[in-house]
Amino acid sequence: MAAESRCKGWTGWLIVLVVAALVVTAAVIAIKKKNHHSEASPVPGPPGAIAQKYSDALSVALQFFQVQKAGKLVNNKISWRGDSALKDGSQEGLDLSKGMYDAGDHMKFGFPMAFTATVLSWAILEYGDQMAAVKQLDSAQDALKWITDYLINAHPSENVLYIQVGDPKADHSCWERPETMTEKRPLKQVNTKIQGTDVAAETAAAMAAASMVFKSVNSTYSDLLLQHAQQLFTFADNYRGVYSDSIPELQNFYNSTGYEDELLWAAGWLYHATGDQSYLSYVTVENGNSFADWGRPTWFSWDDKRAGTQVLLSRVNFFGSKQSSNAENKGLRLYRKTAEAVICGLLPDSPTATSSRTDGGLLWIDEWNSLQHPVAASFLAVVYSDYMLTSRTAEVDCSGKSFTPSDLRNFAMSQADYVLGSNPMKMSYLVGYGSDYPQQVHHRGASIPSNANSGCKGFQWLTSTDPNPNVATGALVGGPFKNDSYIDVRNNSMQAEPSTYNSAVLRFRLLSRKARRAVC
Repeated sequence: MAAESRCKGWTGWLIVLVVAALVVTAAVIAIKKKNHHSEASPVPGPPGAIAQKYSDALSVALQFFQVQKAGKLVNNKISWRGDSALKDGSQEGLDLSKGMYDAGDHMKFGFPMAFTATVLSWAILEYGDQMAAVKQLDSAQDALKWITDYLINAHPSENVLYIQVGDPKADHSCWERPETMTEKRPLKQVNTKIQGTDVAAETAAAMAAASMVFKSVNSTYSDLLLQHAQQLFTFADNYRGVYSDSIPELQNFYNSTGYEDELLWAAGWLYHATGDQSYLSYVTVENGNSFADWGRPTWFSWDDKRAGTQVLLSRVNFFGSKQSSNAENKGLRLYRKTAEAVICGLLPDSPTATSSRTDGGLLWIDEWNSLQHPVAASFLAVVYSDYMLTSRTAEVDCSGKSFTPSDLRNFAMSQADYVLGSNPMKMSYLVGYGSDYPQQVHHRGASIPSNANSGCKGFQWLTSTDPNPNVATGALVGGPFKNDSYIDVRNNSMQAEPSTYNSAVLRFRLLSRKARRAVC
């Protein structure tokens, strides 16, 4: 993919968001409708009837994590994928062979990969029972552990974190299968002299969140993740600097606009993972005023974690923290108030709704990877609606107009349905779902026959007008233009390239839920 596309926020976490939105979107156990907004809706119950449409979509979406795996593959279910990158990290005596390729290329970028793990963990924590009900929880946990195994090995000492494998220029000069790569795979790291607060804090958030996922599955592994998370947070906080300032060549790929949001995001996850009050004080009393940008809604993405942090910390405000001081509770109220401003900006009938939507109803913020923002927003909307339901909060006020949890879900469902084919193109943007989906996905492995050994210069497969010989099942492509159109051409990386981080939040809500207590 072209360097300039990454500068515009185009890769990795959308599948995570898509998977999360998929799990999250369609509650099929009817919640009794109330005639008056002042009455709170019932609390969701255990998983019930399954919405087959969303169950099928979730099963498809999770397969993209298998497509993107690097290293020695175990129980490989993707016939056209094989072992690759087995020597990654060897020059430094490390095993960095696992992890996932970033998008349609073969780079391992630690910043979006860690974000993928954080949001995938969040989706599992909130909706793991739904995933289990449709027999997809093991697949989600397997994908998460493939990333966290890599992140553990990328953190060989307290103040060193390896944040990249591969040379972007060399990688983007090749069009080849990952199994036949021959170019050098150099490493990048952050340390006490090459600061990278943002990437270190995001990695801390990923490990803290994942530690909760695996706590009941493998307590030893969970403890190891938490130990790394705490060390990385201390490192990130003590040696502050923007990683793409420290390593300027990364500004052409995943340029970070600051580290304050990652510090709050990581501390929020560490509070949930440990219950240590010092982390709550960090995000409220100590750094809330200077870092949180209270009152100013923003878009949730791999670069900007503020909206996600606001929803995550709203959870504490919804359900209470017995040990919180008045000052901490004040900060939590401000996080929740800002989260409500985010939500109000999403709802089409809200007085403060963003007007940036396509005629087909899709929230539309950026032409590069246009689906990332509506899918991420849908995830936050459904999580927030579930917090409202469980706390028996009847409505949210948007400049004098009230909206219920059902209104939030309806918004999220509209975005998910658009992704799955309810759009002017009448096509699914989730590859492998439905009968009509993109055939020329911008993805090296999918575009080259598995028996071909083209070497680095296999550009005839990039420019071919034939459908991809391999289906990148579960890939969420970048999405439509503002006029709801999509050009299915492989070289159209703006629209046709998928990414792992996009998949993490694509979690369609499949069925009704248990009370919202899973995270803590």
